[in-house]
Amino acid sequence: MKFVRPLALIHALLAAAAVLAESPPPAPEGLTCELLARPERTEIYDPRPDFSWIMRSDDPDDLQTAHQVRVTDSPEAAGGGGAPVWDSGRVESDRSVAVEYGGPELQPRRAYAWRVRTWGRAGVASAWSAPQVFRVGDPKRSVTPRYPLEQSEEAPVSIETAPDGRVFLDFGRAAFAGLKLTLDVPADGSKLVVHMGEALEAPGKVLRKPPGSVRYHRAELSPPAGRDVLDVPLADADRRRMPPEIGAVMPFRYVEIEGAPTPIGTDSVRRVVAFHPFDEQAARFSSSDPKLDAVWRMCAYSMKATSFCGLFVDGDRERLPYEADAYINQLGWYACDREFTLPRLSHEYLMEHPTWPPEWKHHSVFMAWTDYLYTGDAKSLKVCYDRLKAEKLLADRARGDGLLDTTGLRDLVDWPAGERDGFDFKPVNTVYNAFYQRSLTLMAAIADALRKPDDAAGFRAEAARVAAAIEAKLVDPATGLYVDGEGSKHSSLHANMFPLAFGIVPEDRRDEVTAFVKSRGMACSVYAAQYLMDALFDADEADHAVALMLAPGDRSWRHMVEDVGTTIALEAWDQKYKPNQDWNHAWGAAPANVIPRKLMGVEPIEPGFRTVRVRPRPGPLKAASLDLPTIRGTIHVEFEASPESFALVVDVPANVRAQVHVPAGARADDVVLVDGAPRTARREGGDLVVEPIGSGGHRIVRQSR
Repeated sequence: MKFVRPLALIHALLAAAAVLAESPPPAPEGLTCELLARPERTEIYDPRPDFSWIMRSDDPDDLQTAHQVRVTDSPEAAGGGGAPVWDSGRVESDRSVAVEYGGPELQPRRAYAWRVRTWGRAGVASAWSAPQVFRVGDPKRSVTPRYPLEQSEEAPVSIETAPDGRVFLDFGRAAFAGLKLTLDVPADGSKLVVHMGEALEAPGKVLRKPPGSVRYHRAELSPPAGRDVLDVPLADADRRRMPPEIGAVMPFRYVEIEGAPTPIGTDSVRRVVAFHPFDEQAARFSSSDPKLDAVWRMCAYSMKATSFCGLFVDGDRERLPYEADAYINQLGWYACDREFTLPRLSHEYLMEHPTWPPEWKHHSVFMAWTDYLYTGDAKSLKVCYDRLKAEKLLADRARGDGLLDTTGLRDLVDWPAGERDGFDFKPVNTVYNAFYQRSLTLMAAIADALRKPDDAAGFRAEAARVAAAIEAKLVDPATGLYVDGEGSKHSSLHANMFPLAFGIVPEDRRDEVTAFVKSRGMACSVYAAQYLMDALFDADEADHAVALMLAPGDRSWRHMVEDVGTTIALEAWDQKYKPNQDWNHAWGAAPANVIPRKLMGVEPIEPGFRTVRVRPRPGPLKAASLDLPTIRGTIHVEFEASPESFALVVDVPANVRAQVHVPAGARADDVVLVDGAPRTARREGGDLVVEPIGSGGHRIVRQSR
């Protein structure tokens, strides 16, 4: 195994060299204003913005001890000078996330610049960061700023010309885009036909009559004589939700051109792709299983490809935001890029424009908490709290025992309907009440974050009461399994995997519930598979979870990649399970977040990644490597697993502490070495846990004595 990250000794040497050279510690980087990494591209609305930065240090186990922020009046976008507006002075604090501006209120329609320096444990001030310019716009109701959508031009990756002159182009992967042709048209005039689509009928031929909502478009052009740049016209429906400056886009990968008047080369065709700003290089994953790597790439790319509307939407067919879709999209987005405004905007949009499924309302609570957990910025929580409490719990439907009766509501459980594993709907159903209990638990955490102790205590007590009622009323005592609802004799996958994923199952029944969940396989949709994967990994069933991801047949992500050939996640496992499905649905891309969160095990413990858990669950993998972008910097994790030992490398940014778990071996006398030295580790379930692990690169090895 090649460890490319610096270890503690290297950090110490670098720090010593810096002292000898009498140079300050490295300047902070990765600045964000109102969570925007590139605020100069838009406007912010808050006259008292929040600032965040990534502390840099060559010292191992370094923590920020103080910071200083300066804001200047800087109308020049490239400058950092200008008149001083606010200087925080030296502030004794380890806070590097969501540090609020403290000067006089900033004025609308003005440009400013800010910079920061930090102090670490050595007590030496860093160099000042490069200035970041931002512009203040007119105040709006939403405090979250919005980037304008971007467009990029892409050439095809391959061009083939048939003997009859028909030209076939492959762009390598699907994208929401338009098409631009540059042609030399002879004086006698020409007519050409353009076929655009997501699927193939045969090699070199676009599928003319695709199933369901898989896209195909035919356009005829009669260009005037001379050299011309032509925009291929799309359907009016392709303008849905698109800003006028972007115009119509449709998802396509393949193009056929008939009747081209001149040869078509790579300089003749451009696909004009629309997307929210996104860095495809920010996150990386690779492993000892190429099939899993291919699944990751498809799901990670789905994050960028489906951002074309500037909100998380359900796909091309409806182009509408939905809460459950947006939650899975949010988790995947955080795993793939260090950019936080699009998930927050999507959540806040859905707070104003909720959809109908009752379980979807609970996903608004999930999104609110996840936003805070990954950003450390409570601004959106404060804005949404009262409505989350009043509108998203449906607590008015609670009976005396705490359970919700959803009579008259259209409980979804899963979608499409054929993916419910025979679920037996009852007025008091287990899936919905599991969501309710989880939402109460998260609302307690939200109330704590907002310093509302009475609310937090109330939510916590109600969550415990609902959990007790679920155990008393919704468990079959003969099997130890959850039934689908009060009065039901049927136990579905869904009635058991949601309580398992939400941590509701008592320890003395976890084995029975886990065994049942495993026995049902992938008896759920791509949406519910998010929770199935969470449940299996948290129950230490990584082998089974990875096997399901890569299973042969038509109910796995391997099927999407290898058999269907899609490059963006599908809305359903296969066309036969949802005949009207589209081929661009981010809710089908759960591995984008499951692989970093659960398989590699990197999740924030404290909001804003102040502390992070690294708990890899390698399953059948022999090795894997991850780069995860976070608000405090990129976390690197890689491992090598064998029956005799487990070797883990973690590289943690400065001002972050890690709790590291390594899978325990079969022997009771296993030891843990950190950077070659023995380290005391506590046993926690099937893990050996070492904490704290400070910043820098570390090699943690579990081996037998």
